[in-house]
This record gives sequence, structure tokens and C-alpha cells, in this order.
Amino acid sequence: MPPRSPLPQRLGLDAAWMRTPDFDATNPQPWPTMRAWLVSRLAQHIDVDAFLADERFVRQSGEPFFADAEYRPNTFVWFYRDLPEEAPVPGEIRVVHRDERIVVIDKPPFLSSIPRGKHIRESVVVRMRDELGLPELTPMHRLDRVTSGLLLLATEKRWRGAYQSMFMRGEVAKTYRAAAALRPELELPTTVVNHLRKEHGTWQGMVVPGAEPNAESLVELERELVPEEVHADWGSSPSGRWGAYRLTPRTGKTHQLRLHLLGLGIPMAGDPLYPDVLDVAVDDFSTPLQLLASELTFTDPVDGTAREFTSDRPFPLAPSSAQSH
Repeated sequence: MPPRSPLPQRLGLDAAWMRTPDFDATNPQPWPTMRAWLVSRLAQHIDVDAFLADERFVRQSGEPFFADAEYRPNTFVWFYRDLPEEAPVPGEIRVVHRDERIVVIDKPPFLSSIPRGKHIRESVVVRMRDELGLPELTPMHRLDRVTSGLLLLATEKRWRGAYQSMFMRGEVAKTYRAAAALRPELELPTTVVNHLRKEHGTWQGMVVPGAEPNAESLVELERELVPEEVHADWGSSPSGRWGAYRLTPRTGKTHQLRLHLLGLGIPMAGDPLYPDVLDVAVDDFSTPLQLLASELTFTDPVDGTAREFTSDRPFPLAPSSAQSH
């Protein structure tokens, strides 16, 4: 791990850092200058000379590197990356609860939980670190970018272990709401148990027949949706009817609830991945996935108090008119 950064967070993001490697026995001076090393590492991504001229590469002391600085091994270099332009994600992040140790937020669809790929500024972590003044704020569990609802975050590094371990041990009860086609012949409630796998770099997960089960979900029908609640962009339902479902996962595999409803013949409304991968622009926010993380219940691992949080986000989720191309 690097030492403490000489640069403060900017827009809720830590400064990037790199460390120069040791001299190689066969090549005791592989780079004559720090500039040469920076060019070898970063030239495909940034204008190294412009960064040096603007004194954007700094030492541990906070002093800038200059282009003619002699190469030194085991030297930390800090800098701010240029962030790409991002379309603002519509919808409000609601703070459901905040105390010394945790923050529980209710996130809108299309907002990434953590900064990654094309979603940096438009992520819960970046927005809320800046808004709440909590530079170490970190999610304790996963919530897909297209999923809405409750997300628990730890305020500081010292609290992360206790809350992350709670999720890893399966001590958190999570409840979701989903909208999907209604199949009158489907007997509910039902518990879906199977083995799910999602390969790195693939969009969709899959069911592995005959493999040891690793995913379990309870599926219940709460009510039939009235016509006014059904959105035209959901497509068609074979029965012409739609339902609001209560989903209780007992495990937490990637895309578990989406795959389990798909396996029952009732794929979620608004899903861009199941049953088919749709070509949806990254800045098209018009059709939210109808999946809401609606309840979190657990015993606090620090003080033993009972914790229960509920989303008040209206469901089904309304389509958004905020869209840019």
C-alpha cells in the first residue's frame, strides 16, 4: 500500500499513484529520467509532457516532478487523472439513515455504486463522498448500476471489516421488489435453487445444470399490477397481465434474481440483459430495470442493535424522460 497521499481527494476521488520499480541487475539505469519512465507507463493515456509542464505529477512531499528529474527507484508519484465527460444520471440519491458508522442511501437506477469504466463522477461513492464530506465512504455490498434501492456504506475504514463480514456471513436479510409478466399457471410462492455462473467479460450469467447449488431465492407474488402502472416500454406479457413480486435472496450471486425470474418464464420488465442483450446507449436512462432493493434488516455487528431500513421509492419505477445522445 502507498503512504498517505500528498494530494487531497478531488470530487470524491483519491489521486492516482504509481511507484517506480527497482533497478534491474542487468540494466542498472533503465530510464535516465522520471519523464522517460512516465512516458513508458502513461503515454498511451495522457500527455505526459503537458502534465509535467503543469506540475501535475508530485512527490510524496507534494513538490512537483520536473522533466529532467533523475530516475529514482521505489519513488511514489501522485497525480489527478482527467475525468471523462459523463451524462448526469437523473434521479435523487436519498439518505435514508446516517450515523457515526454507516450511511444507508436509496439510489436511483443507472447510477453505479462505485466508480468504474465510463461511470466515475456518476457513481454513489463519488457523489456522496463529496456531498457528505466523508472521504472514506465505501459500499459494503453490491448493487448493480441498473438496480435501484438501498445500499449500505461504511463512513470510515475502521468500520468496514465488521460490516463487510456481516454480509459475507449472510447475516443481512435483503428484500427486493420486481415487476414482471404474470403467469397464472405458475405456482407461487416458490423457492428457486440452482447453480449460477457468470464468466468474466461476458454480459449474461447462466444456470449450470447438475452442479452443486450456490444460489437460492424465494419468489412471491404480492399483487397484480393495474393497467395504469404498466409502462409501454416493458414490451408484451403473454397473458396480457403484469405482477409485482417480492423476492428474498438467500445468497448473493451476480444477476441472481434476474436469472431466477427468467428461469420461471417471467423476466423482469425493463431488463437490458435478459432474455436478450439489448443495444442500449450508456446515456439512455429512459427505461429503468424494474428491480428495487426495498428492505435491509440486520443486527448491528458493532453494538448489537436491531437495524431495519425500507425504501420509500415509488414502485413500479417510472420511466425517465432524461436522455442524451
